[in-house]
Amino acid sequence: MEESWILFGLHEMDGVGKRTISKLMSGQHILTDLLNYEEGDWVRAGLRKDQASRLAKSFHMDWIEQRRELVYKQGIQVITYLDEEYPILMKETVQPPWVMYGRGDMNLLHTKAIAMVGTRMPTVYGRKVGEKLTAEFCGAGLSIVSGLARGIDSVCHEAALRAGGKTIAVFGTGIDRIYPPENKGLAERIAETGLLLSEYPPGTRAHQGLFPERNRIIAGLTLGTLVVEADIRSGSLITADAALEAGRDVFAVPGPITSPKSRGAHNLIRQGAKLVTCADDLLEEYRMDLPNPEQLPYNRGRSPENGEDHKPGMFPEVSLSSDEKRIISILEQDERSLDQLVEQLGWDFGHLHSVLLSLIIKKQISQLPGTKYARV
Repeated sequence: MEESWILFGLHEMDGVGKRTISKLMSGQHILTDLLNYEEGDWVRAGLRKDQASRLAKSFHMDWIEQRRELVYKQGIQVITYLDEEYPILMKETVQPPWVMYGRGDMNLLHTKAIAMVGTRMPTVYGRKVGEKLTAEFCGAGLSIVSGLARGIDSVCHEAALRAGGKTIAVFGTGIDRIYPPENKGLAERIAETGLLLSEYPPGTRAHQGLFPERNRIIAGLTLGTLVVEADIRSGSLITADAALEAGRDVFAVPGPITSPKSRGAHNLIRQGAKLVTCADDLLEEYRMDLPNPEQLPYNRGRSPENGEDHKPGMFPEVSLSSDEKRIISILEQDERSLDQLVEQLGWDFGHLHSVLLSLIIKKQISQLPGTKYARV
């Protein structure tokens, strides 16, 4: 039996974790010999007596084949650290997973990719930024990697699918346990053209400690990590830390200084993360390595007459009055009803209605059912 499948078998054994596998992979053991180990051999290899007893009884070729067949019947593919197909970028990280399970296009593990992460409760501004940047990154040939979580993760996965791009969703559960449950439909659509990925065996349920661990995979598969919008304690900052630990780039999108959801990104920028105000701020770091460099916003903004560069901003420039800007700053946090705006701004109804109408005409806001207003 191939050594990669013996590694897979170890990974599938209850009670055998990363540290135990690391001991057995240290070079002091021949993997094929493990199939013949007795309890005493396992104990001498550094395992606890209960682990040794379990392995001596169960760890044999037939059991591994059964586990292998069970995984394949679920349409799940397996790649181990020993396989040639294991992604090089992931192997270069501090703690690469020994085994990864995938549904979808495993070839995406070898594409140029960027991680996009952020708060689970984004503002309208955060959603709009995530959607716009994702579409332009996909147009340049980058795959989008995120964690299928609520908020910015889901926004970026959805935007990648709409743009016809490729996206990888990294799970903090077994690949057959969609979390959060409401993203089951999104996960199925990703599996059709992208990839669902997990280091946890099928059947592994959601557990709080698993999600920070999976963030190192999001960072490890990518050239860099972009924090779109995050509070100071956002879990997405763990992904940024993992990127730094792996020697990868970290980027952050600035947001309104009045928004708590901007504090984490602003803190990263203060610490040296590259500020991203348009897609090209990130894309220029990888220009020579991208499959579709002619699609970069930077190139589309180049003047053919004189070769001058016109670097686009995040959104088209629109002339706004001070009152219009004030309403925009409020609606970038969340939608508001007419009554809420009257109370918050203290303006008379006639003036407020006039400013709102102007913003609708300029296509900066939209009116929702129930006399509510939202940032476009």
